Amino acid sequence: MSPLRWRRRSTDRPARTPAPAPQAVPIPPPPAPSPVATLWSDGLGRLATRGVQLIVVVAIGVGVVFVFQQLAVVTLALLIALILASAFNPAMRFMRSRGVPSLVATLITLLAIAAVLSLAVWLVVSQVRSQWDELADQAQAGFSDVVAWINTLPFTVDQAQIDEWIETGIDFLTSAQFGSGALAGAGAVANFITGLVLMIVILFFFLKDGPSLWAFLMRPFEGAQHARAERIGNKTVSTLGSYVRGTATVAAVDAIGVGIGLVILQVPLALPLAVLTFLLAFIPIVGATAAGILAALVALVANGPITALLVIGVVVLVNQLEGNLLQPVLMGRTLKLHAFVILVALTVGTLLGGLAGAVLAVPFTAVVWGAIQEWEGPGVPARWARPKAIDV
Repeated sequence: MSPLRWRRRSTDRPARTPAPAPQAVPIPPPPAPSPVATLWSDGLGRLATRGVQLIVVVAIGVGVVFVFQQLAVVTLALLIALILASAFNPAMRFMRSRGVPSLVATLITLLAIAAVLSLAVWLVVSQVRSQWDELADQAQAGFSDVVAWINTLPFTVDQAQIDEWIETGIDFLTSAQFGSGALAGAGAVANFITGLVLMIVILFFFLKDGPSLWAFLMRPFEGAQHARAERIGNKTVSTLGSYVRGTATVAAVDAIGVGIGLVILQVPLALPLAVLTFLLAFIPIVGATAAGILAALVALVANGPITALLVIGVVVLVNQLEGNLLQPVLMGRTLKLHAFVILVALTVGTLLGGLAGAVLAVPFTAVVWGAIQEWEGPGVPARWARPKAIDV
């Protein structure tokens, strides 16, 4: 056979395909070791762990409250300055946008606040001085009427008992206990003046350097934490500002309504009582009631029981107008807290901080709730605070 023919036959044969390589069989992973049972792995252990965590959180909260109480002058000055700075933030932004320097805008704002407060104090003092003699005579006549009414009661109260009660009151006023209370009151006045001066200084820097101070506080945060801190800060300023401006508007309407009613009924000290109504309106639920009781007592002593009942009617009418019309319109849904939450916050604030705690409890509760509503994003609440679908 020739080599050419052999090559032709060899090329005509089909090429042999290689056999497929055997596939590797996956080896299953070894079974995970079963967890070792410990004292903390069962339900009771997890409950104990949560209890320890709760105790630590409560201890930290108690420590913070204790520090705040020990530094009450500084703490209250700082919080009140923050609230006032938030309330006047729109005015400061408006003046800055018009090219007014921060120092000039701050001085204009502080002078405007001082002018309003000075005018209110002057009106109250002048009103009290002009009507003090008349009110004293009416109070003496009202006390005589009360004594005459006591004598008409079914049980006997003789003049000797009344004189004994008067002497007891005089002895208390001249006792060492009353003197120590007066010294404590003088110390409270000194602390008030110190806190007022400190609050004015802090408010000055908040108004003048607020943006730069906030930028300094934001330096430790980065990324998502920085965005969250920015959202919470903006929400805090807007919540406090809206709360103060809305409450001040509602309080002004209450004071004007009560003042007009007192003037029509010819109750003395109508203007001071109207100013007191404005101030007490910043204490939710309790403030309006206290102002109404005081106005009714003045009307009872000066004008008699019929006028006192009419004053109570005026106060109730104004409060109904406030609760059903003004607050829903002016405060808005973002600041609307349930009455139960307001009552609990008011009670806790009063127990921890007295009158100042009662005033500051509700706005800062609204701030906490507003921060929760912005926790995950703009208008996105924290996961646990989101409303759940309810199957009907």
